[in-house]
Amino acid sequence: MTEPVRTERNGAILEITLDRPKANAIDMATSQRLSTAFETFRDDPELRVAILTGAGERFFCAGWDLNAAAEGEEFESDYGAGGFGGFGELPGLTKPVVAAVNGMAVGGGFEMIMAADMVVAADHAEFFLPETGIGIIPDVGAIRLPRLLPRQLATEILIAGRRVTAAEALDWGLVNRVVPAGELMAAARELGQKVVEAAPLAVAAIIDLMKRTSHLSVEDGFSLMRSGDVATYEGMLASDDAKEGPRSFVEKRPPRWTGR
Repeated sequence: MTEPVRTERNGAILEITLDRPKANAIDMATSQRLSTAFETFRDDPELRVAILTGAGERFFCAGWDLNAAAEGEEFESDYGAGGFGGFGELPGLTKPVVAAVNGMAVGGGFEMIMAADMVVAADHAEFFLPETGIGIIPDVGAIRLPRLLPRQLATEILIAGRRVTAAEALDWGLVNRVVPAGELMAAARELGQKVVEAAPLAVAAIIDLMKRTSHLSVEDGFSLMRSGDVATYEGMLASDDAKEGPRSFVEKRPPRWTGR
């Protein structure tokens, strides 16, 4: 039997593959396994970025497993510490997740894309939310998508189930890059390597500040950042890495980050 969640370390990159034929749909047990994988990523100081993808070329993830739902699994189940899909609600996650979208991202699969920090999509990928057609709502999408798109577009996708092509997703800023399917993982790894080359405490501070200020005005965001209460930001300012960066620039050499 195929392991539904596979992980592979590639240096400082953790690659997580969802593999549940035929559509990479997620039931409660699979979501819990994804949460465990992302908790490992969060807690391992040697890992700097995660790449999440799906097996095959047709589906990235078809969302909630409706077969499990028909058998009695409830919509509000225990999906693990990170919520549905393993990372969107994971406490303390201040490392970036790159989604490598190898095919259709449907329902909860699309919502996982909304939660990712960066997205690379194959040129045949599609994104849509069919929940209203089965009597429920895309609850995460209803919160996240209007923050990512103009209200009218978000409403059509959320309520009318409009399908979004990879090209449209790129034009609308939902994905960073669109590439031929055969180049997908190479492009995701290239993006991940850019994260690996960046100062880890600076990356953590940025991720943390983006999450903590997304609902605030610019003025309130600055106030929070400068309040002394954001540990990732204060730790970055006081770190050896904050001194190493200018020093390496003056000495004309690559920086040697220690994460301290």
